[in-house]
Amino acid sequence: MAQTPQQRAANAKFARREEAKMGKPVSTTKRATDQKAPISKGWIVVLAFVLCGGLIFELLRLFF
Repeated sequence: MAQTPQQRAANAKFARREEAKMGKPVSTTKRATDQKAPISKGWIVVLAFVLCGGLIFELLRLFF
């Protein structure tokens, strides 16, 4: 059975949508330029100290 123009348009629309889901080849994608971290380095240090500082102090207390 032959496709009607409406079916052909719907199939083309579906094909474009599915192709967009698959992504693009590496050569056609643009490289990201200098992405900025969502959190500053200072806050990362504070967070690391909060998470690991207690363990460090506890180990120091046990050995000294």
